[in-house]
Amino acid sequence: MYIPFENLPEESKIWIYQSNRKFSDEEFSEIETALQSFLESWAAHGTSLESSYQLKYNRFIIIAVNQDVQAATGCSIDSSVEFIQSLEQKYNVDLLDKMNVTFKLGEHIAHKPLIDFKKMVKDKAVTENTIVFNNLVNNIEEYNESWEVPAIDSWHSRFF
Repeated sequence: MYIPFENLPEESKIWIYQSNRKFSDEEFSEIETALQSFLESWAAHGTSLESSYQLKYNRFIIIAVNQDVQAATGCSIDSSVEFIQSLEQKYNVDLLDKMNVTFKLGEHIAHKPLIDFKKMVKDKAVTENTIVFNNLVNNIEEYNESWEVPAIDSWHSRFF
């Protein structure tokens, strides 16, 4: 069952999907409608999952579930991945490749393959202070505190 994101407890599990391109406002509106519909019927072993989402920067899809009410199980997680895969096909984007890095260059959001990001570090085109999106955060609390952080404060720090 869908509930507002801000009503979920901070320990709620999250999954972050980043697009390899910016979605148009129209595409993001369609995705929002599809997400709400999916979350309304998302269940684990027949029990509704108390869940929500956020859409950020016309590029990120964040799905959250309150595991205190009902934990997401293998089958329910599989169904969410299938939903994300359907968005990939419909919009011709990549949302599941974890070997890409998204970061801020001023007001611009850049998206690069990891190998290109490493080269940018070597060339000093990005620094330890470059704001990166740490999509490895596990819950809403970590998301609020550690999603948009200087590269030195995330897993990206290994490249500096």
